Amino acid sequence: MRAVDIIIKKRNGLSLSREEIHFIIDGYVKGEIPDYQVSALLMAICFQGLNKDEQVDLTMEMLNSGEKIDLSSIKGICVDKHSTGGVGDKTTLVIAPIIAACGLKIAKMSGRGLGHTGGTLDKLESIPGFKIAISPKDFFKQVEEIGIAVVGQTANITPADKKLYALRDVTGTIDSVGLIAGSIMSKKLASGAHSILLDVKVGDGAFMTTIEDARVLARAMVDIGNSCGRKTVAMLTDMDQPLGEAVGNSLEVIEVIETLKGNGPQDFTKLCFEICTEMLLMTDFAKTKEEALFMINKVLKNGSAMEKLRQMIIYQGGNPKVIEDYQLFAQAKRVVDIRSDKTGYIKKIHTHRIGDAAMILGAGRKTKDDIIDPSVGIKVLGKIGDFVNAGEIIAKVYSNDREEESAINITKEAFEIINEVVQKNKIVLDIVQ
Repeated sequence: MRAVDIIIKKRNGLSLSREEIHFIIDGYVKGEIPDYQVSALLMAICFQGLNKDEQVDLTMEMLNSGEKIDLSSIKGICVDKHSTGGVGDKTTLVIAPIIAACGLKIAKMSGRGLGHTGGTLDKLESIPGFKIAISPKDFFKQVEEIGIAVVGQTANITPADKKLYALRDVTGTIDSVGLIAGSIMSKKLASGAHSILLDVKVGDGAFMTTIEDARVLARAMVDIGNSCGRKTVAMLTDMDQPLGEAVGNSLEVIEVIETLKGNGPQDFTKLCFEICTEMLLMTDFAKTKEEALFMINKVLKNGSAMEKLRQMIIYQGGNPKVIEDYQLFAQAKRVVDIRSDKTGYIKKIHTHRIGDAAMILGAGRKTKDDIIDPSVGIKVLGKIGDFVNAGEIIAKVYSNDREEESAINITKEAFEIINEVVQKNKIVLDIVQ
C-alpha cells in the first residue's frame, strides 16, 4: 500500500477503505508518512468529502491513536457536552453544576480558546487558585464524590487529531465537515462518557454561519457518535448575537454565578435550561420535558446546583468566596459605556466584531502563546429586537489600556439600529438525533 495511491483515489472521488485510512493515520503518527502527502490527502478530502463510513473510520483511527478514558468504574451515568464555540459561550459552567445536582455525572475535559475569548479552562482559571490539571486518581475521586469535574485534556488523548489539526490549520483544510466531525468526535469518544450532547452554534459569531451547513455537521457528528455506541444528540443554537451579556473570562464566570443564583440574562438562562432538559431526556433521567424542567428549577431554587459549583471550586483548589464576593476576581482599570447614537430597534449585532474587540483587549488569543487578561472584556446589554433610545447604554467595555480605543470603536460599530420593529431571535433552531 502506498500513500500516493490513496491520495489519487480520494482525489478522483472514490471512497477509502478502513485499511487505507488506518495506513495513512498510523503512518503519519509514527512519522513514516510526511506532511506533504497528508496535506495533499486533506485537500482532496476538502474537495471530495468523506462518506458516513469514512467519517466513522477516520474518527476511530484518531480515537485509537492515543489513550482513552475509562469511566466504567464511576457509579451512575456519565454525560458530556461539547459546543462548537461562540461569543460569550459559557454554558458548560452552568450546565455541569445543574446536571450534577440532578444526579448525573459529568467528567469533562475541556480546552483553551484560540480566538475571541478564552476557552472553558481559561474562564475557570480566572477563579483565584483554580487548578485545571489534576491527577487521574483525583479526577475519578472527584467525579465519584461530587459528580462533577472540568479539567484540561491530557497530552495523550487523540495525538493523531492534534497532528492533523495543526496541519489543517496551515494548509487551508479546516473547512471540511468530515474532518471537523472526526476531530470533535474522536476527543468526545476518548473522554469516555455514555451520552454526548453537542451544541452546534449557528450565525455571525459561529464557525457555521448558515443553518444548512450546521445541520450537515450536526448530522455527521450524531451519526459518528451513535455508530460508536454512544447516545448522541445535537442542538443547533443561535449565535447571531453574543450569548448572554458577558464576553471575557472573569465577566463570564460572574455571569455563570448570577445565573445559578437565578439572576442570569434571559437568553443565556433559556439555552442552559434547554440543553439540561435534553441531557436529562436523552439519559432517561426525565421522561418528559415538564419533568426535566421541574428537576432543573428545583436544584436552582434549593441551591444544590450552586453547591456543586462551590464544591468543584474547592476540590480543584480555587477560592469559593468568589461566589459571594466578585471583587476577588481580577478587575479592569476602566469601564467605558457604549451608547446608542440613534433611537430605534436593534436589527443586527455583528457578533464576530464583538469577539474581535474582546480579543484585542486581551480576553482572547491571536496565537496559542498569547497570555489572557482575565479582567477585560465586553458586556453586551442591547439585544436584537430591543428598542433603544439615543444615548442609552447598549454595551460596556472593560479595559486595561490595551487597544482600548479600537475596541470601543469596533463595539459601537457592531450594532445596527433601524426604525422598524425587529423580531427577537430564537435560541434553539433545531435538534438532530
